[in-house]
Amino acid sequence: MRLCRAVPSLAILLFGKCIRIGNMSRTLVIGFGNIHRADDGVAFQVINALRRRLGQKALSEEDTGLENLGAPIDSVFLSQLAPELMDTLVEYRQVIFVDAHVYETLEDLHCAPVVPEYAPSTFTHHLTPAALLSLIKTLYGVEPAGYLISIRGYDFDFHRNLSPNTRALVESAADCTFNLFKQLEET
Repeated sequence: MRLCRAVPSLAILLFGKCIRIGNMSRTLVIGFGNIHRADDGVAFQVINALRRRLGQKALSEEDTGLENLGAPIDSVFLSQLAPELMDTLVEYRQVIFVDAHVYETLEDLHCAPVVPEYAPSTFTHHLTPAALLSLIKTLYGVEPAGYLISIRGYDFDFHRNLSPNTRALVESAADCTFNLFKQLEET
């Protein structure tokens, strides 16, 4: 048995898996999307609105936020979810994903738990929040709580401006994210 990556709680490497010991209260908020595809990049705006509420420096379009982790609430923006995130996610008690959605049947601002579940993707480079959490559970033996906040998108053309309807949801989505974090901390 040996210590693995330094985390806020004691963690050991056991049978090739990093196992956390102790209560961790850190939260990671992951926004993902394409800022060059109009409303698909709404999560970038939500992440920066959240960072302002937390007194953190806003991300530039070149920064992911992965270089500055270590706060009780960390936030990053990525173009897509990838298996390489697993090493980072095991250090958090909960993960909140922020993304755009196109479903007319969902509320414009939708929040739901994410249950770890692996389902093969029809796209070769597409990983869902549920599949990512399932991989962490399977490979590391840990299960951070997962939540998805999705914001209705209306325009996915090749430009960098949010549609008026989606732009109007940015602050509410940041509030929802912050309030979800506070609720999770109380449990």
